Amino acid sequence: QVQLVESGGGLVQAGGSLRLSCAASGSIFSINAVRWNRQAPGKQRELVAHISSSGSPNYLDSVKGRFTISRDNAKNTVYLQMNSLKPEDTASYYCGTYYLGQWYWGQGTQVTVSS
Repeated sequence: QVQLVESGGGLVQAGGSLRLSCAASGSIFSINAVRWNRQAPGKQRELVAHISSSGSPNYLDSVKGRFTISRDNAKNTVYLQMNSLKPEDTASYYCGTYYLGQWYWGQGTQVTVSS
């Protein structure tokens, strides 16, 4: 059983920063790709950032240059550093990983950016 726990969300003014963390039970992050998705009210869930098992990142176009995904395998944790936040970044953010044939997702952390 894999458990993922996100933290670091909150309320921030536009232009501010937050760092989200995703901690995993066990050491699966050392061998797995991990992604951050987000979902705003009334909108579909979208992929925000992805980091491969080798550490290569990919980003949603609208967050490129503002968000950075990174991993600390020793801590079994993946981070999402979010800078220059905009009101349209407001959403619940979820981390997920695919392991032994199924997806695992955390409970989500809320990010609210005020204008």
